[in-house]
Amino acid sequence: MRDDVREGWAVADLSQIVKAYDVRGVYPDQLDEHLAHLFGAAFTEVTGASAIVVGHDMRPSSPDLAAAFARGAAECGADATLIGLCSTDELYFASGSLDLPGAMFTASHNPARYNGIKMCRAGAAPVGQDSGLTEIRTLVEQWLAGGAPAPAARQGSVGERDVLGDYAAHLRSLVDLTSIRRLKVVVDAGNGMAGHTVPTVFEGLPLDVVPMYFELDGTFPNHEANPLDPRNIVDLQERVRAEGADLGLAFDGDADRCFVVDENGDPVSPSAITALVAARELARNGGHGTVIHNLITSWSVPEVVKENGGEPVRTRVGHSFIKQEMARTGAIFGGEHSAHYYFRDFWNADTGMLAALHVLSALGGQDGPLSRLTAAYDRYAASGEINSTVDDQQARAAAVRAAYEDREGVTLDTLDGLTVTAGDWWFNLRPSNTEPLLRLNVEARDEATVAAVRDEVLGIVRA
Repeated sequence: MRDDVREGWAVADLSQIVKAYDVRGVYPDQLDEHLAHLFGAAFTEVTGASAIVVGHDMRPSSPDLAAAFARGAAECGADATLIGLCSTDELYFASGSLDLPGAMFTASHNPARYNGIKMCRAGAAPVGQDSGLTEIRTLVEQWLAGGAPAPAARQGSVGERDVLGDYAAHLRSLVDLTSIRRLKVVVDAGNGMAGHTVPTVFEGLPLDVVPMYFELDGTFPNHEANPLDPRNIVDLQERVRAEGADLGLAFDGDADRCFVVDENGDPVSPSAITALVAARELARNGGHGTVIHNLITSWSVPEVVKENGGEPVRTRVGHSFIKQEMARTGAIFGGEHSAHYYFRDFWNADTGMLAALHVLSALGGQDGPLSRLTAAYDRYAASGEINSTVDDQQARAAAVRAAYEDREGVTLDTLDGLTVTAGDWWFNLRPSNTEPLLRLNVEARDEATVAAVRDEVLGIVRA
């Protein structure tokens, strides 16, 4: 009997749920325990693993999906270690410290009805479309059509392990907070995994923590766990001001991204955080090292890197590209304007928690407020990302290119979408990989120029 027709099992169109970097779909219609089981088997076969580690977030469907994935791996001969509730960067820690391939069940900031799988090879090396995910998808599709593979002659075991304490200890070994002045910090966990990790990581540090929404709840009853949307940090901003706190931290659902607001409740640009952390990591490495930044981070980032003795390397948007460049160049740090921060000392993986510790250490190591500290790293005006729904991404992007390619004093490049650079401004226009959108980012030396460039480009895009 074909496995995909048994009652109660999702028959998924994998093209709808296998993305560039992960698997993500609606539970149980697009992703259920049967599919998770097959993904576990396929992951084991593609990685050739004899052992794997599996974690999950707080979504109601996550524990069963993680267990099904582990069983699929075990039936293919791999020993599976379940680490239970964890953040995505805690799963990366487990993969790196245990030197095992890993899988994390989460849909990050997506609504409660979604779930997904983020996978990595041993040492937290990424699994994406060009690094194994396509082969995993092909195997699962074959097994859906023709029946699951026969179990291995020697099946693996499924066990459990708690790594939260080791994860916290590793992070704290990388940033010394013991001698900072005492800080009051408001932390908005968004009912996500930071509510699980922050108490252990921050325990015993000179911090007065004001917790917000630490209750683990995958239905996200207070606000969407996506701090990139300004609507989702309003509560944090108000609480920072009401408490007279030194700063506020907001984490997304799986707690791999961290956003910062200053003592006034004003958001601190992730590019400014990238520059600040880059300067600190370069200082730790004797003023030498490569720092990766994607092409929509601020001009401030490569400027600060050079001023501190480092070499900036510009790359495409997306964690797999950052991690590939980290590995290729031996970079000490990498940052994206989406608030993903990557560290050589964290297996080139992204961890918002380690970035947060750097911010706390930098702030607590001097007497001024965060707004003054970060001003040195936030030198330009920016539009933020603006999305436009279009019928034909290529045609609209071509129209923008045609409008700028012959202008004097302007350069164009196509590393990721279209970047147009002039003496006092630049913009990048990129297509979404999953939606009929064009994404625009503009930066300039002043707000008036940002507005003028933004309005001209949008006029062409939306014509």
